[in-house]
Amino acid sequence: MKKAETRNKKIEIRYRKIHSDNPRGDWVLLRLEGVELMLNTAYERANRPAKPDLERTRGHRDVTLYFGCPDVDGAYAYLRSMKVDAKEPKVAWYGMKQMYLKDPDDYELCFQWRAS
Repeated sequence: MKKAETRNKKIEIRYRKIHSDNPRGDWVLLRLEGVELMLNTAYERANRPAKPDLERTRGHRDVTLYFGCPDVDGAYAYLRSMKVDAKEPKVAWYGMKQMYLKDPDDYELCFQWRAS
């Protein structure tokens, strides 16, 4: 089991890397407690265009991946320190503190937790 942590140790992700054919990370299979998640880029690194193909990514606008994140503010601070263009966390009308960003393939990601 690997444990990925930020420098300030406020964000913790526990996972097992099952397989990846590319050490540069074009795809990876993660497993934790019987759940598997495969993450893959739209293009392998050698075939990645300078700009996203809008025809290929047009359908991504209706896909958001939600991740439970007990320290949304800490995640935001870390991502911003890494120059990631994340939106400042806000509390949704239904009580979840949420931070949104886009991944390199234009999928929307949301890190969220019940607001205190």
